[in-house]
Order: sequence, then structure tokens, then C-alpha cells
Amino acid sequence: MSQEVYRRLLEVMKKRGGGYAGMDIPEFFALVEELFTPEEAEINNAMPRGPFQAKDLADALGRDPGEVEKILEGMADKGLCLGITTDQGRFYQAARFMPGIFEFQFMPGRTGERDKKIARLIHAYKKAFDQRTDRAAPAFPGVRVITVDAVIRPGNPVHTYDQVRSFIEQADAVAVSTCYCRHAAELRGEDTHGLPKDVCMQFGLWARFAVERLGARRVSQEEAMEVLKRAEEAGLIHMSQNMAEGISFICNCDRWHCFAVQEALAKPKPGLFFNSGFEPVFDPDSCSACETCLDRCPAGALTMGEENVPVVNLDRCFGCAVCATGCPTQAITMVHKPNFPPPPKDAQALREALKAGRM
Repeated sequence: MSQEVYRRLLEVMKKRGGGYAGMDIPEFFALVEELFTPEEAEINNAMPRGPFQAKDLADALGRDPGEVEKILEGMADKGLCLGITTDQGRFYQAARFMPGIFEFQFMPGRTGERDKKIARLIHAYKKAFDQRTDRAAPAFPGVRVITVDAVIRPGNPVHTYDQVRSFIEQADAVAVSTCYCRHAAELRGEDTHGLPKDVCMQFGLWARFAVERLGARRVSQEEAMEVLKRAEEAGLIHMSQNMAEGISFICNCDRWHCFAVQEALAKPKPGLFFNSGFEPVFDPDSCSACETCLDRCPAGALTMGEENVPVVNLDRCFGCAVCATGCPTQAITMVHKPNFPPPPKDAQALREALKAGRM
């Protein structure tokens, strides 16, 4: 019975898509058997698309609503599905592996033995998955970089979707949680280079879920702006869904452990896959040739030119502005890349673009 339910779970997670969707390999089954009890796997497999209430699922399964709700509550607390209380009642929603279940495991920042085991199992599954996948193949990016608008050169076109602050200002709820990537790496005993972990943000419904279930803390807009400032000072990259409206999170990524950055760096031309639509320009009169920007660049896109002014390789550059925010002489500003396409408008447009696989 239990093996059958995990086989069905494999097909369910394949259909849900997202990053690291179900793959028929031993590492998948080792992971899901640790994450889901057989009973939870059965409930997961029966979840409809979109928000639902426990009674709806209980009716579909022919089971007692109270019993089903108890299982769903436990799954939401474990980060295996979404669970939100609204004015209309309590709703649940199925989750993908990524973004979703993988991140949810580590947002509370726990450090127990089971947390360490899950970190190892997820890492093993991702590694095995990558070995069987052509990560260098062209694909439409599901995430994008958002540059630091404070260092955009005056006179450049700046859209709302180019400004992290605009998403914070528009959100009716903002939460801050532990970075999944760095915390998981720490649980595996890897070096996280002293970078801050409490810098990932969720907005709206996702923020309320993270606070209610996953130990995130609700913050004001002012506090969220301070988090952004800390992330920028640490040389982290602002990253979110590749769409102009309705984003639900902002990650602040590093070059060593963050999934989106690692996925981009696996491609021959990372900057064509993972980009903000901006590029750095250097003022030769202000540049002191200190090479701080070369050290900070997460893409390895900068080299020192013949005139002792950095030269950028645009095939690698993310347009993240990590170089500019760390420049001691403020010699670097960001300018809009000509003919850079805007992101898909919303989640539906992004799904269509991902399905088409267009660049």
C-alpha cells in the first residue's frame, strides 16, 4: 500500500511542475518517504488544483471532514501544503517542490536531526535530478533578478517591476523568514560565508501563511526596507518570480548555495538566462581600481581592463548591481539594456511562457 501511494505521489509531483518536479529515481522515494507519511501522501495525491476546504476534499474521498482536516492541519504545519485562515474559513492548497515544499522545510530555521536529514535528502535528490537533466539547455526563466534601483543612473526608464520597494509598498502583508538555501547548506555542514539568513520575504497570502505556519515574522514596510539594505550591503542578489505583477516573494541570493543562481551559472551564458534588464557602467574618473567590484560580482562577469577600469562580460552579468552597491567611490551606476523584453505580466502569462519554453 505505502509503495503504491508513493508511486502515485511521483506522478502527482510531475504534473505539478516547478523546479525539481517528480523524477523516477531512488533519491525521490528516499526523500518523499521521509517528508510524507503514507496517509499524508494519499491526501496530497487527492488535492485539487487551487484553494479548497477540508470538507470539499473529504466529500471527494468519502471520508470524515474532521479527520481530513486534522491531516491537512498537520501537513500545513510541516510545510507540505498551504493552509490559510480567511474571513471565509480555513483553506488549503497543494504545493510544488520548488518554489514550495523544499523552501517551507527550512523557513522556520530549525536545526534538529530530522531537519539535517531532510537537508541531505533534498540535496541528494537535486543532485541526482541535475545529473539526469541538461541544465545548460535554453529555457524560459521562471525567476528574474531585480536590480537595486538606488544605483540606477538618472534618466533611465524604470518600471514598477524594476523596483523591489514597489512590491513591498503594494503588499497588504510582508513577512521575513530564514533563507532556505543558506540554512539547508548550514544544516549540511557547509560554509555559508557569514551571510545573513533572515532576509527572505513573502507578500500577501504567502506572508500570512509563513507567519501562521512556518515561524516567519510579520514586519512593517520600514522594517522590510531595512532588510533590503542589509541584503544589499552583504552583496546578495534580489530575485523573484519572472513576472511584472503579483509576485509572492523576494529572495536575497548568494552565489554559493542559492538554487536560481546555481541554475544560471550552469548555463554557457548565465546573463542571458538570469537578468534584471540593467547593466553596469563605470566612471573612469571616479574608479580607484580597487577591484572590490570584481570580488563582489556573483557571476564572475568583471575583469580589470587596460585602463584600470573594470570591463563587463554581458554574457555573464546578471545586472544585479552587487558591484555598484559595494563600490567605495560610487563609480558604478546601472543603465537599462536596450531592447530588453519586459517580464510576463502575471502568473498566467508566466505559466504560458514556461510551457512554450521561449526565451
